[in-house]
Amino acid sequence: MRPATRAASAAALCLSLLTLAACGGSPVPPSGAPAAGASAGAADIDKALQTDTTLTFWSWVPNIDKTVALFQKKYPKVKIDLVNAGQGAAHYTKLQSAVKAGSGAPDVAQLEYFALPQFALSKAVVDLNAYGAAEIKERFSPSAWDQVNVNGGVYAVPQDTGPMAMFYRTDVFERLKLEPPKTWDEFVTVAEKIKKDDPGNFVTSLDPSDAGGVDSLIWQAGGRPFAIENATTTRIGFLDEGGRRWAEMWSRLTRDKLVDPVAGWNDAWWKDMSSGKYAMWLAGAWAPGAIESTIPQSKGKWRAAPMPAWDASAPANAENGGSGVSVLAQSKKPLAAVGFARWLNTDPEAIRSLNTASGLFPATRELLESPEFLDAKIPVLGDQQANRVFAEGAAQVGKGWQYLPFQVYANSVFKDTVGQAIASGTDLGAALTAWQQQIAGYARQQGFTVSGS
Repeated sequence: MRPATRAASAAALCLSLLTLAACGGSPVPPSGAPAAGASAGAADIDKALQTDTTLTFWSWVPNIDKTVALFQKKYPKVKIDLVNAGQGAAHYTKLQSAVKAGSGAPDVAQLEYFALPQFALSKAVVDLNAYGAAEIKERFSPSAWDQVNVNGGVYAVPQDTGPMAMFYRTDVFERLKLEPPKTWDEFVTVAEKIKKDDPGNFVTSLDPSDAGGVDSLIWQAGGRPFAIENATTTRIGFLDEGGRRWAEMWSRLTRDKLVDPVAGWNDAWWKDMSSGKYAMWLAGAWAPGAIESTIPQSKGKWRAAPMPAWDASAPANAENGGSGVSVLAQSKKPLAAVGFARWLNTDPEAIRSLNTASGLFPATRELLESPEFLDAKIPVLGDQQANRVFAEGAAQVGKGWQYLPFQVYANSVFKDTVGQAIASGTDLGAALTAWQQQIAGYARQQGFTVSGS
């Protein structure tokens, strides 16, 4: 399943980006919500799940109805009205419109991690600390839990993650007698050998419109370009040590035409993926499902390996995709809504269903550490026990990554700066500076104080 990060556009949220001016004050707590400074415990939540209730849940996740059915079987008094409001731009546009109108929002909604901060800082979603979030913290991988924390609050229950991995074509590697690169220097060497063998082939592609993909690569390189310092101040700075080394290496790769600067996720790209034009795909752990559903003819030709390391003695990784489940401040049944969100993403039967029926890579330690999960053979990867690779990658995700409270806008203008440099093979360091300046200018227009720019 492709992360909707790739498809989000500026138009999706330009009508109101939940800026400080639009935030107003905190919403009046609905009936059943704890009073300011108080908290609701497990007994309160369980009581709400035993009461006749209807909850509306917006989610685009395929086959999630199967998991919802398991919940309704266990809690028959709670009816879940499952709504697919669209994926990517459509989902966020409708949700934002409901928030702005003050009515019409669901009780519970799926939110990708990159989009969560703007809804959190505007208080459009509930801080789950008031509902015992600390009780479930240890059930999740540290990287998953970090991504639902915004400015001291917990604004979603993690559902899935996308630890990055290197997916490579065994037929290409065997023919050229190559080994999966363990470092980025080795990656460049492999890229040069592939190009020398056939100038029409590439080690991989790099999408000039995919901000999320580049964000993940910078994260993996040790860069931390975004930070929320408080509700009114953000930091934006791409050219820290990690950002610089990403820019230097990938400038070389694009300048020497060792990677193909083309848009992904279209018919032409999938055809090239199937043919072996690209020897690798650097993506999240969700990638095998996309390969199997889109180019099944390549089944068995792919394998997974850890991402190349910048420092072989200290391998680090990043996330590429993932989402959590939030409770909307408009909900008049917050206790039941919190109970549903928690069950959906912590109950053992539920998390296995989300993995098997919906193809989501788990955020919970219980499943990540399960021998059944780790030993599972993945047919599209030649029956490789690749979950071991992904779980190790999840444990190595670097700490401290944050998204901006206007990340959708930031991603939308990526193509005008960094994207152009990728396409033309020009200096990516200068392009990152231009992207930074454009984002910072927008932030100031929205009333934020910006440091680091």
